[in-house]
Amino acid sequence: MDQKKKYIHAVPNFSEGRRTEVIEAIVGEIKNVKGVKLIDFFPDADFNRTVIECIGEPEPLMEALLNMAEKAYELIDMEKQKGSHPRIGAQDTIPVFPLMNVTLEECAEFAEKVGTALFERFQVPVYFSGENARTPERRELGYIRKGQYEGLKEVVHLPERAPDLGPAKLHPSAGATIVSAATSNLVAINVLLSTIDIEIGKRIAKMMRGPSGGFSTIRSVAFKPDGYDNVAVSMNMFDIDQTPIYRAFQVIENEAKRYGLSIIGTQVCGTLRQKALINCAEYFLRLVDFDYNQIVENNILALVGEE
Repeated sequence: MDQKKKYIHAVPNFSEGRRTEVIEAIVGEIKNVKGVKLIDFFPDADFNRTVIECIGEPEPLMEALLNMAEKAYELIDMEKQKGSHPRIGAQDTIPVFPLMNVTLEECAEFAEKVGTALFERFQVPVYFSGENARTPERRELGYIRKGQYEGLKEVVHLPERAPDLGPAKLHPSAGATIVSAATSNLVAINVLLSTIDIEIGKRIAKMMRGPSGGFSTIRSVAFKPDGYDNVAVSMNMFDIDQTPIYRAFQVIENEAKRYGLSIIGTQVCGTLRQKALINCAEYFLRLVDFDYNQIVENNILALVGEE
């Protein structure tokens, strides 16, 4: 019998990024749960949305996620919620990813249990995405979210837009929740440019993103991060194996030179796997014959994983 402890990475998003007391109440359902570690949370007032990152053993993590969703359903009314980020529900998404001693298949099974419990406990309809998608189209969040809460409410009775769990209508105040499993979370990177001209940033962002001719694995916009006057090209990178960070960085750097600009810094938003940064080190330092065990902390993690 395999006695190794299993750990899952979860990155739930709820539709509130402005009211501090609401954010703290919802995040509080993740904090101080034995067997679960809250890594951090990231409220965004413009998006009116908060991203939580946490890890945990499956059983306590599931209870923490369900309690968090219950609080979000209680405190967020989708009939009143407004923000610039696409959303369909108070607890908008619950994506999970394998972290240690857990397979993708086990994560998909975990996601199924989370989705089923959400509907059975709270009668909030559930859409499954990622590895749990019932159709190829539903692997993409954009397909499920098309029209957002207000638009989905009008077409949810159609078979192609109906939830996977629950009746063909949205919860009157909580909307619906998307639950999914995938190999890894997206990597969010902001590349800061030596300019305050947002139009230049928009041109570079457009050049980078897949739908407008850039990288198929990147979606990007231009904005000014909190605390900075400079413009950043903000990227959601969905496959850093196919499109490593260093490659996107170099393309932005080359494009910036056309405008007489340079890159002044790079922000990593949220977590990422060490492989993402080691790839950059391998490229820029031209590392050869490098082994991950040469990072001493990885040997400690290997010991913990055997417990």
